[in-house]
Amino acid sequence: MGYWIFWLAAAIVLGVIEAVTVNLVTVWFAAGSLAAMVVSFFTDSFLICFAVFVLVSLLLLLLTRPALKKYVDGKTVATNLDRVVGMRGYVTREITQNEPGEVKADGKLWSAVCEEELPEGTQVDILRIDGVKLVVRRHKESEVL
Repeated sequence: MGYWIFWLAAAIVLGVIEAVTVNLVTVWFAAGSLAAMVVSFFTDSFLICFAVFVLVSLLLLLLTRPALKKYVDGKTVATNLDRVVGMRGYVTREITQNEPGEVKADGKLWSAVCEEELPEGTQVDILRIDGVKLVVRRHKESEVL
């Protein structure tokens, strides 16, 4: 009947570890320890309590981790670099196949490359960032500004 102290201590230690790391590592094991502590009031078998600890911990881990991970991680905030991907800009210095040009997007000037030649003033869609250059393509309904 003295096992409840062990399980309570385990839950406290695991809870402190979780509070310090905040990485969703031990929270399920702390809950499993509490479940094992409750069971220890009804049985003197350490093996039964340990089985409850393992089962509850694994069930909670498998059922709740994906949802909690998404909640804790939240959304990734775009930096000023990747924020421009998907935006529209316009060519401020001609882009040729051999020479990068310049595109204005999000109020800033960026070096840019394209698979086709684009004259100054052409509207472009920003596809991705390759190194320090934007990779762009002519906007479908592009008119030279």
